[in-house]
Amino acid sequence: MTIQASSTPTVEYYFSFLSLWSYVGSRAFRALTERTGAEIVYKPVDLMAVFAAGGGKPVKERPLQRQAYRLVEMQRWRRIRGIPLVLHPKFYPADPSLAHRVLLAALDEGRAVADFVHAGLSAVWADELDIADPGTIVGLAEDAGLDGERLLARADEPAHRATEAALTREAIGRQVFGAPFYFYRDEPFWGQDRLDLMEAAISGSEAPIPSPDLSASG
Repeated sequence: MTIQASSTPTVEYYFSFLSLWSYVGSRAFRALTERTGAEIVYKPVDLMAVFAAGGGKPVKERPLQRQAYRLVEMQRWRRIRGIPLVLHPKFYPADPSLAHRVLLAALDEGRAVADFVHAGLSAVWADELDIADPGTIVGLAEDAGLDGERLLARADEPAHRATEAALTREAIGRQVFGAPFYFYRDEPFWGQDRLDLMEAAISGSEAPIPSPDLSASG
């Protein structure tokens, strides 16, 4: 689903708690929304399914050259962002689906989730916690001011499983191929290193650059 125009800037945020670069850009993205007054529409997705649909590969299936350069970039962005970042986290990869559905349950209740989202991303990449572990998820939710036990109990509701799957299909349908992926006025921005470009779009008056319709390609 796309977001209708309003007086408040709105950013659709496709991400996964498993996503390295979603974590790297998490605080910078939040600061951007505070500066611009933008609202975030959180859209957790199955990152492996998104990779598969877009021709991407999990880290260990990428060429060794790309794996090596990724480690260089991790250290570079750790320094640029001033954040803790573990190069080889203990619980990576882990299945983030349950944590995603706890998030969806919190959103369904209208809860403020920014702290929980950052905590979920930090869990993998800074704190070396198992994001697939129910106790870990409850603790992260409680620390973020949420009722972790209640939200965990709600995570298996059919509606949240359906939303989880629908968001992944939606992302693939919008040509999302990685995370983080942001949309502002339907204009796509891939990667946390594109935050400056998105902030310029939010702050400026230029017409958005839409995603091309590849279905019309010959």
